[in-house]
Amino acid sequence: MAASAANRVALYASVGPELTHYEVDVDAATLTRRGTVALPANVHYCWPHASRPLLYVASSDSASGIGGVVGDNHHVTALAIDPATGALSPHGAPIALPTRPIHMTTDIPSEYILVAFSNPSGLLVYGVNHDGTPGAEVVQPDDIDPGIYGHQVRVRLDNRQVILVARGHDAAGGNPEEPGALKVFDYRNGQLSDEVSIAPNAGFGFGPRHLDFHPTEPWVYVSLERQNRLDMFAFHDATLLATAIYQKGTLAEPDNIRGRQAVGTVRVHPNGRAVYVANRASSATEIDGQKVFVGGENTLAVFRIDPESGEPTAIQHVDTRGIHCRNFHIDPSGRLLVASHIMGLPVRQDGAIRNVPACLSLFRIEADGKLDYVRKYDVEVGDKQMFWMGMVAL
Repeated sequence: MAASAANRVALYASVGPELTHYEVDVDAATLTRRGTVALPANVHYCWPHASRPLLYVASSDSASGIGGVVGDNHHVTALAIDPATGALSPHGAPIALPTRPIHMTTDIPSEYILVAFSNPSGLLVYGVNHDGTPGAEVVQPDDIDPGIYGHQVRVRLDNRQVILVARGHDAAGGNPEEPGALKVFDYRNGQLSDEVSIAPNAGFGFGPRHLDFHPTEPWVYVSLERQNRLDMFAFHDATLLATAIYQKGTLAEPDNIRGRQAVGTVRVHPNGRAVYVANRASSATEIDGQKVFVGGENTLAVFRIDPESGEPTAIQHVDTRGIHCRNFHIDPSGRLLVASHIMGLPVRQDGAIRNVPACLSLFRIEADGKLDYVRKYDVEVGDKQMFWMGMVAL
């Protein structure tokens, strides 16, 4: 599919409740903006159906993080993808969710939708109807311990296990640290069972945000938001081993942290020879009445993967040319990487202050996995955020 779809790729990026389609030319490394559709609330995450031209969208009117606006409008909506053009259109009615969804996926054949919730932490499973629309919640056989601040849910590529990533929280405001964990479940036909918690050092000093699976080996690469680190875990048959085999820092300058510095998305290249991790910074200070970026690493860290051991070794740190790269995606052919940035921010440079807008940055992926910056497209977000972005093969 990757080879045949190499030049037929759609990119979708959200600003608030609007999801915009961009036509992708992989060879030329260009984007052409097309149409926009509106969702019931701000887009939080999307996931494509495994075999049908459908995109599932999780949306909410609650603010991200802790302590913001708590809304009451939370949904999963199915959108039809035009196979010829990539244009989006409504497909059936949305289903209501109990609270803000932070992440979603389908199982491998897209027979069920799994939704992760952060505050309160949770994990729910919904059926997929015969017409591809999202269906009813699946009652689980056992109670689920979702840990503290669920942030992502992924299904193992053999469809046998599910992992809920629970980030935890740093100590702050007089409150002690809350531990993180990987919550691992056996999975069959929408049913989650036999939960096991992977939490090195009881989860203290362990703040996982996202993970990705190696395409052919039993290796799991986990980005640790609160530690600016990439850990590699491994499955032994159906058991995820309790401790990381490798732990690698993601920053080029770990001793030069100027504000909040946090790891974000992690993705393994489709060929399994490299893994990419986003480093994010957006702290600001007031200068002459405006908020100005204090500095920090907004980069993609590129790691070569040893084909025998799975060990990741850093080979590049590349500037993403924007502020707070929350998402990046690799096209199905493995030749183009696009990074999205949630916001714009004034930056002090050469004695002057200039605005760096939210943007989509494009990189060619070289044969060795390194990234070569090509261009970026600025995106007007106003008082909203470009919260999600991804690519889908047509």
